[in-house]
Amino acid sequence: MRRSTGRLAAAGVAIAIGTAFVAATLLVGNIITSTTYDQVAARYADADLVVSDDSYALTPDDVEAVRATDGVAAADGSLSTYVALNHGGKTIYQSIVPQASDPRLSPLALTDGAWPEGADSIALPADVAERFDLGVGDTVSASRWVMDDEPTVAADGTSYYDGQDVDEKLKISGLVDDPNQAFALAGGMAVVAPETMAQWLADDREPGQPEELQEIVVALDQPGDPAAVDAVRDALAEAVPAATGVVTTQEYAEEVVAGLTGGQNIIFLVFVLGFAAVALVVAGLVIANTFQVLVAQRSRTLALLRAVGADTGQIYRSVLLEAAVLGLLASVAGVLLGSLLVQGGLLVAPAFGLGVQLPTTIAVSAPVVLLPLAVGVLVTLAAALAPARAASRVAPLAALRPSDAPTLRGAGRARAVLAGLATFGGLAVMAGGVYLGMTDKADIGVLAAVAGGCVSLVGVVIGAVFWLPKVAAGIGRMIGSAGPSARLAAANTQRNPRRTAATATALLIGVTLVSMMTTGAASARLAMDEELDALYPVDLQVSSTSYGAAGDLVALPGSVTDAVRGVGDLRAVAEVTTSTATVGGGVESVVPVTAAEPEQLREVLNTPGDVASLERGTLLLPDRVAESYGLEGQDSLTLTGPAGEVTLDVVRTDLRASSAYLTPLDLAAFNQDVAANTLWGSVAEGQDPADAVAAVQDAVSVTGEAVDVTGAVVEREAYEEVIDVVLGIVVGLLAVAVIIALIGVANTLSLSVVERTRENAMLRAIGLSTGQLRATLAVEGMLIAGVGAVLGILLGLVYGWAGAASALSMVGTVPLAVPWVEIAIVLAVALVAGLVASVVPARAAVRTRPVAALATE
Repeated sequence: MRRSTGRLAAAGVAIAIGTAFVAATLLVGNIITSTTYDQVAARYADADLVVSDDSYALTPDDVEAVRATDGVAAADGSLSTYVALNHGGKTIYQSIVPQASDPRLSPLALTDGAWPEGADSIALPADVAERFDLGVGDTVSASRWVMDDEPTVAADGTSYYDGQDVDEKLKISGLVDDPNQAFALAGGMAVVAPETMAQWLADDREPGQPEELQEIVVALDQPGDPAAVDAVRDALAEAVPAATGVVTTQEYAEEVVAGLTGGQNIIFLVFVLGFAAVALVVAGLVIANTFQVLVAQRSRTLALLRAVGADTGQIYRSVLLEAAVLGLLASVAGVLLGSLLVQGGLLVAPAFGLGVQLPTTIAVSAPVVLLPLAVGVLVTLAAALAPARAASRVAPLAALRPSDAPTLRGAGRARAVLAGLATFGGLAVMAGGVYLGMTDKADIGVLAAVAGGCVSLVGVVIGAVFWLPKVAAGIGRMIGSAGPSARLAAANTQRNPRRTAATATALLIGVTLVSMMTTGAASARLAMDEELDALYPVDLQVSSTSYGAAGDLVALPGSVTDAVRGVGDLRAVAEVTTSTATVGGGVESVVPVTAAEPEQLREVLNTPGDVASLERGTLLLPDRVAESYGLEGQDSLTLTGPAGEVTLDVVRTDLRASSAYLTPLDLAAFNQDVAANTLWGSVAEGQDPADAVAAVQDAVSVTGEAVDVTGAVVEREAYEEVIDVVLGIVVGLLAVAVIIALIGVANTLSLSVVERTRENAMLRAIGLSTGQLRATLAVEGMLIAGVGAVLGILLGLVYGWAGAASALSMVGTVPLAVPWVEIAIVLAVALVAGLVASVVPARAAVRTRPVAALATE
C-alpha cells in the first residue's frame, strides 16, 4: 500500500466522496427533524405541558379546571382567528392570537408600545405595520365576519344562519416580534386582548354553539422538577377527563410532526440517500478499476510470492485486506468531510435568512458515524472481489510475462440476450407508461415509466461492454485523420473493451441522471409555464370593492387608473368591465361577461393567442363557461340587458376563464350602466413581481380610493422558484456521481500505461516524440470521457422527456425541451476532465527511457 499511495489515493477520494454524501445526508436529516420539532414546539414558548384532544372537545371550563390544579402556575387555551386588515388600499389577511396570561406561554415579544387593552386595540407584527406604513398610536381598519342573531328562513322553509362583514377601527397599541419564528408559516401573529378574542370568536359562531379547543398550554410552579412534572401530569389527566393526552411540549411536537407526515419522517433520508447510493455505485466501479491497476502493476510481485509458496487464498485475502484498510481509512475521511461540510453550512446559513432557527453545531450520533463507515468498507470490498479473484487465479510462471488483454468470450451470448431483453423491454414499458400518462391512469403511467426506465438503464449498463467500445471505435475513426496520436488513442480504447466499457459506463450513469433531471425539468417547465399561463391569465388585477344597485362593480375612478398606468414596473395596462348578461333565444341563463378592447387584452394576457379571434360582433366563449351555463353547441347567442339586446357570433376557446369575452361596444349595446371597473396589468420583463405589485399598491394608496389589488404573478413566481430550487438540489447531488466517475477515467488511463509499457517504449524507439505520446493519452482520456458523456446525454434526453410526459400529460402537451446550456456544460466538463486525467499517466509514460522499458521484459 505504501508503494501504491498515489493510485490508492484516487480510489480513496472516490469512496470518501460517497461516504461523505451518506454522512452529510444523515446529519442534515437529523437537523431537519430536530428543527421541525423545535419549530412546532416554539409555539408553546416556555410552557411545560400541553393538554390536548384531537376531536376539539376541550372547553373553557376545562381551562379553568387546569388553572385550579395544584402545581399549575398558568394555563391558556390555544385560540386563533384571522381578520382582513385594510389601510391605504392595501389588504392583509392577518392571523390573530390573544395575549397570554403568563409570558412563559407566548413566543411573541413586545418590541414597542404596550400590549393591547380593550376591544379597540391591537398589537401588530413589526413587518405588517411597516407594510402599512403605520406605527404605534395609528389606526388600522379590520374587517371580520359576524353571524346574525336570528336564522334566515329560505323559500322552501329551511333555515340557516347568515352573517355580514363588519368593519372596525383598531388602534395599534404596540409592535410584536416572533424571535423563534414560531408562527413563520402563518405569516406572523397579531395580538388582541383575551376578552376581544373571546368576543370575536363568539361573533363568528352560530348562536348557542359552544367554544371548542384542541390544546391547553400549561406553565408549572416547579418546571425543572421531574417528580413535580409527573405529579401534575397525573392530576391534569384526572381534572380534564376529555383530554386524550397530557404531554410535554417536545413530546407533543413529535406527535404533531408524525401526524403531518403520516408517521413517515424519513422521506428526506430516502430521497437523498438514493442519490448517495448512485454515488457509491459509481465509486464502486472506480474502485474496481483501481484494483485492476494495482493487480496489473504487481503482476511480477504476485508471481514471485506464488513461486516462493504463497497460495491462492493468501493472495486473495491480501487484496481484500488492502481493500478493507482503504475502505476504512477513506470512509473515516468521508465522515469527517461530510461533518465539516454540514457544520460549515450551519455557520453560513443565518446569512441567507431562512426564517427558521437552526442549531449552531451538528449532533454526531452513532448511526451518523457507523453507517457511512460500514457502507464505505462494504462497497470497497465488493468492488475488490473481482480483481482479487483475478490476482489469485494467475499461475506463477504465466504471471512473469505480460498478459494479453481479456477478450469477450464465455458468457457473452447470455449477457447479450439479457441486456437486449432488459433494454428493449424496459423501453417498451416506459413507452406504455407515457401513453397511460395521457389518459386518466396517470398514476399507473408514472410508475410504469419509472420502472421501465430503470430496467432499460440496467440493460444498457449490462450490454455496454458489447456496443460502447464499438461506439468509441467509430468516433476514433472519425478523429483518426488528426494524426498518429489520435489513431493510437482510438486503438488503445479497444485493447481492453471490458475496462473501457466499465469506465465509460460509470461516467454514463452519472451524466444520464444529470441530463435526465435537467431535460425533465426543462420539459416540465414548458408544460408548467403553459399551465401557469392558463391559471394566471393576468399578472395583477386592480378592482373596485363596492357594488352598484344592479349588482355590478362600480367604475374605477380616473385617479386610480392614472396611478396604475404611471407605475413603471408594468409593461401594459388594460381597462376591463365585468358584468352579467341574460342569454335569450330559448337558452335562459345569466352569464358573466368581460369587456375589453381586443388590442389591450392581447397586451396583458399571458396567453394572447386565446383572444386572437375577439372582435366586434363576436362572443369569445370559454369551454368551461359554455359547460357551466348550458351553452354548448351554440353558434350565436342573443344577450339582453337594461339597454336592449345584441346577437353575437360564438367563438369557442379553451381559455380558462369564468366569463365570456366581448368588446366594449357590444357590451354597450345591451348595458350602458357599467363602465371600466377593473384594471389588468402585465409586469414588465426583468422586473421583480413582488416589487411590481407593491409599487401598484403604493400608487393606488395615495389616491384615497378603496380598491382591491391582487398580484397572481407573485404566486406564479413562487411555483417557478420551487421548481428551480428542487432542480438545483437534484442536479447538485447527481453531479457528485459525475465527479467520482471522472476519477475512474484517470485510473483507466494509468492501467493503460502499465499494460503498454513495452509498446510505448517501442513507439518511442521508432520515433514517437514525448509530445505525441502525451497527446495519445490525452485523446484517449477525452475519447473515453466524451463517449460516456454523449451517450449519457442522449439517454438522459429520452428518460427526462418520458418522465415529464408520463407525469404531466394530463396537464397538457409536454414538449421535448433540450437544455442546451446544461448539456454543453456537462460535455465540456467531461472532456476537460478527461484531458486533465491524462496528465499524471502521461508523465509516468514519458519518464521511462525507451531502452529501459524494452529491457524490462
